[in-house]
Amino acid sequence: MSSTNSFQALGRLLRYARGYRRHIIAATTCSIINKLFDIAPEILIGVAIDVVVNKEESFVAHLGFTSAEEQILILGGLTFIIWAGESLFEYLFQILWRNLAQRLQSDLRQDAYEHAQRLDMHFFESRSSGQLVATMNDDVNQLERFLDGGANAMIQVLVTVIAVGAVFFVISPLVAVLAFTPVPVIIWGAYYFQRKAGPVYADVREKVGDLSSRLANNLGGIATIKSFTSEQREADRLRASSEAYVEANRKAIRISSAFIPVIRMAVLAGFLATFIVGGMMAIEGSLNVGAYGVLVFLTQRLLWPMTGLAQVIDLFERAMASTRRILDLLAEPVHVIDQADKPLTQPVKGTVSFDNVAFEYANSGAGVRGISLDVPAGHTLALVGATGSGKSTLIKLLLRFYDAKSGRISIDGQDIHDVSLRSVRQSIGLVSQDVYLFEGSIGENIAYGKPDATEEEIIEAARTAEAWGFISGLQDGLNTAVGERGVRMSGGQRQRLSLARALLKNPPILVLDEATSAVDNETEAAIQRSLRRIGNHCTVIMIAHRLSTIVHADQIAVIDDGQVKERGTHNELIALGGRYAAQWQVQTGAMDPMNQPKAQ
Repeated sequence: MSSTNSFQALGRLLRYARGYRRHIIAATTCSIINKLFDIAPEILIGVAIDVVVNKEESFVAHLGFTSAEEQILILGGLTFIIWAGESLFEYLFQILWRNLAQRLQSDLRQDAYEHAQRLDMHFFESRSSGQLVATMNDDVNQLERFLDGGANAMIQVLVTVIAVGAVFFVISPLVAVLAFTPVPVIIWGAYYFQRKAGPVYADVREKVGDLSSRLANNLGGIATIKSFTSEQREADRLRASSEAYVEANRKAIRISSAFIPVIRMAVLAGFLATFIVGGMMAIEGSLNVGAYGVLVFLTQRLLWPMTGLAQVIDLFERAMASTRRILDLLAEPVHVIDQADKPLTQPVKGTVSFDNVAFEYANSGAGVRGISLDVPAGHTLALVGATGSGKSTLIKLLLRFYDAKSGRISIDGQDIHDVSLRSVRQSIGLVSQDVYLFEGSIGENIAYGKPDATEEEIIEAARTAEAWGFISGLQDGLNTAVGERGVRMSGGQRQRLSLARALLKNPPILVLDEATSAVDNETEAAIQRSLRRIGNHCTVIMIAHRLSTIVHADQIAVIDDGQVKERGTHNELIALGGRYAAQWQVQTGAMDPMNQPKAQ
């Protein structure tokens, strides 16, 4: 990672922040004026020495102030104005830079999150959630820390070099050249440090993401860790990730710590040159005593702040490493694009059609090939088949989590690519095997798809999903907290709440993706009763491994290797004697899993 990359990241950040251009200009201007006021007292000290030594022949005397007392009073007044101005503009630049840091970090986090929500599911399936959280949180905070102080420090160092350099060359070009001799060494040291630090800080940011990912995974899977008594093993793995982060930071610290001693010696060389050569010139009379005082004080003011370059560049490199990660996330292409503005024609009846649909996952090659299925409104389609056969892929394509490579998917005869993505997903209620409940109350989770639902509507949806029985028995009823990811609810309770959440949307299409595969018989029966109650009110597409849950489906499609191998009603497929019939015999006990008839 070179310094060029860091400045490229800075350029990308400035392009992103172009809406804050006036704010940035105002903050930069205040930083510049503050620094000009900051170096002015050293000049006034030299002028005061000139007044004391030369009195009526001083520099101030030539401006029309003849008496030494008058000159001192004038200098006192100027000192007050300068200090007041410095304080005012320090207040202003701190307010401006800090507010910019807060506003920009908030916008970056919000934009990154909103962009991530638009990305297709492949992005999330190929990345760790811990890495994404680290990018949206820790990386954004790292940039905030730089804008809080580092940006102002970089600007003021540059202003100091230019302003002090101008004063030096006006007073004595020879001393100016000697005083500025260490500057190339300091600049080279800063460049060398930046070039060395860039890759190190990129590695630090990567290790932060790994550590966040490890923590998120372990805390989310704490029940599994405990059940396998793997606490020590996971603690050791976390310690390894933590040590990797410490080691990456140790390398960064070693590089940054070496920078300051080098700069100190360069500063000493410049100061000694001004001190000795300027002093000799003042003794000889070729340099005004007051001017000599200005040069000595300004040499300190010029060179000493450069020792802080190490810390500033440290902040800069950390911030640019974080900026690259944030902006790379924002630059991630959106493959599922919502190009249409018009919604599905209302009211949506719920007729679903898959016409020669094909799709293949980039990494595995699995998917679907040339599938055609029609589901009339108010009918039930059941999809069965082995794991990985392509059943869930069809659901993902219907919801446009992915876009089909070829073929056409339509709702009520309208291609889902020709209508708004929002209207497609609003017309579908999804109940998946892996139920996700948000931290909050039962009522809030049921109303997630319809936040303005009344309590009566929530209760009715809970009744339809056969969830009201256990909800009403809880002390706090709908206000009962479900815990993170619904950990306070049983698996069956979570599944019924998920169904109630989907039903409250009153969707014309209801999708159950293996919703009964991991629940008890009571919950399975409850879900079946719920489906019979909604009857012809909506189209139902079910993925099921338990064939007993789909015997009443209007149409059953057997999917294998991404293709429809069998299709028909339960009775038709049993009579066909194919894959479905064989699986039915295994599940009902008429045949063992090895295809051997059981002894009578």
